[in-house]
Amino acid sequence: MITPKKQYSDEFREQALAKVYNRGKRTIQDIADESNLSIHTLKNWMKSSTPTDTSSPNVGKRPQDWLPEERLLALHESHGISGEALNAWCRQRGLFAHQLAQWKSDFCAVTSARSGGNDSQTLRTLKAENQRLERELNRKDKALAEAAALLILQKRVRALLAGEVE
Repeated sequence: MITPKKQYSDEFREQALAKVYNRGKRTIQDIADESNLSIHTLKNWMKSSTPTDTSSPNVGKRPQDWLPEERLLALHESHGISGEALNAWCRQRGLFAHQLAQWKSDFCAVTSARSGGNDSQTLRTLKAENQRLERELNRKDKALAEAAALLILQKRVRALLAGEVE
């Protein structure tokens, strides 16, 4: 028997989403249980809706679609915030705290790569190391070829001696 799909009013849906976006330390499962909803229904509503705070131009935008300038602005805005306040700030903008941390490390990596003044020194060192390793590889290839030739020669000598004895 198929159960009919429940229809919820827009007001109920908005109230449930408001509870989710302002949930504090409670989980989405807690809100779903409190509202007598399936967690999947609640998560689908979250995906299909945008948070009610539209003060940020990036609300509803996927984090990977944010421009670098927008990411830097978000990092600046969220700099002094921590804990639950940071999570609430992120929820309002459709972000996660780990994405902010990743953006910060990306910016730091780009900055440190640009500020590295001894890139030419590093490049020279790597080239010298590469040449040394290539010489060593060639030497070992020659030694391996010589060992293989000696084994083949030893095999032929044994075959010849075995043939003469008979």
